[in-house]
Amino acid sequence: MTDETPTEEKSTPQAKASLVSVQFQPTGKIYDYDAGNLPLKRGDAVLVQLNRGTDLATVVAPPRAVEPDDIEKGTPRVIKRADSRALARQETNLQRAKKAQRICAHRIRERNLPMRLTKAESTFDGSKITFYFFAEKRVDFRDLVRDLNKTLHTRIEMKHIGNRDETKLIGGVGPCGRELCCSSWLREFSSVSVRMAKEQGLSLKPSKLAGMCGRLKCCLRYEYETYRELGRALPKIGKKVESVKGNGVVIRQNRLKQSVILRIEEDDIEVEALLDDLVQKRPE
Repeated sequence: MTDETPTEEKSTPQAKASLVSVQFQPTGKIYDYDAGNLPLKRGDAVLVQLNRGTDLATVVAPPRAVEPDDIEKGTPRVIKRADSRALARQETNLQRAKKAQRICAHRIRERNLPMRLTKAESTFDGSKITFYFFAEKRVDFRDLVRDLNKTLHTRIEMKHIGNRDETKLIGGVGPCGRELCCSSWLREFSSVSVRMAKEQGLSLKPSKLAGMCGRLKCCLRYEYETYRELGRALPKIGKKVESVKGNGVVIRQNRLKQSVILRIEEDDIEVEALLDDLVQKRPE
């Protein structure tokens, strides 16, 4: 008899999976998709899975390797890189959406509906057209939808959007001379308040604070935290302080210079004192 030594089975290392980030609109939200083994790069047009059919998206970040277990169950997949046929179909969809927008705008005028049509979009497979509109109040557009459904022979969705979303879709140039943040790179809107303008010492005139959408400018929050941090070290307006330039009351702050403007009590004049010039706050 010969002794046979059992051989140990070598475990095959589990292949890495990959996730890729895509977006459907130039400044839209970013979604992660299972890229499989596709060699994708930033800027590639790809066909991706949706709940209903497929759609065209753009790769905004190259695939990154992850463990297979890190991909959640149900994560949609990238089907393939878009070929010339898919790109031609997308161009046809764009033209179809523009035509549908003209028809819808005409129907709105005919019915004298209090709504402003902003944009129309067609799904990649052409099964649905979505119309984005702005309205001050709720609008009964049921007859309009039925009319469009018969005319365009597809499913119709009407989506009510706000002032900021409308401006984001239309685009434009801001008072700074540059393309609007919302239509060029800003993906999500954050809350903005008048307090942010006050913290930065800006004019509180509505015409100065309002953006193209009529709401407070998104850029008011860009430097807000920096101004808050700089202001923590300075005495507040109205405080009595002592300084090497005299004792007085703080009437203004210059947070970038880290200085304050004092009204000197004895001479009734105004002087600028740096933070290092201040001795201490006079007790109330």
